[in-house]
Amino acid sequence: MGRLPFSISLFFGGFSVKFFTDYTNLVLIAIVLISGGLLLWPTISRRGRGGLSATEATQLINRRNAAVIDLRPSADYAKGHLPAARHLEFAELQAKVAQLVKNKSNPVLLVCQTGQQSNKAARIVQDAGYAEVHVLEGGVDAWTKAGMPVVKQGAAK
Repeated sequence: MGRLPFSISLFFGGFSVKFFTDYTNLVLIAIVLISGGLLLWPTISRRGRGGLSATEATQLINRRNAAVIDLRPSADYAKGHLPAARHLEFAELQAKVAQLVKNKSNPVLLVCQTGQQSNKAARIVQDAGYAEVHVLEGGVDAWTKAGMPVVKQGAAK
């Protein structure tokens, strides 16, 4: 039962290889294809999402020194914001987009309360010539829900 009813042979340098006729090899091929698909799934599914999780944002900030721009109103920013976040209200973004980061190739992380305003702002920042623009998925709400630190009146909370 280890052989298929037909024989497919490939010839490599005079050696006859009947690789695809063995059920064991077919099972191994299926396992490789399925596991490869499962490994690629997070990358494929992220394309439609567009935002970074709190963990991914932390890695971007720590490893690549991303500039964090908080787009919320001043009152919300004062209640608590990401460490090292600079405040720039969404309404002022269009006028001050050129002042975000000196080097436009440095990563920029945009933050708002829920992530919706940041997605709108990302288009403005990208159109201004910034090469790498990211959005915190779920905004500050998701950040605090993930147990990440926020700064309130100069102290980490």
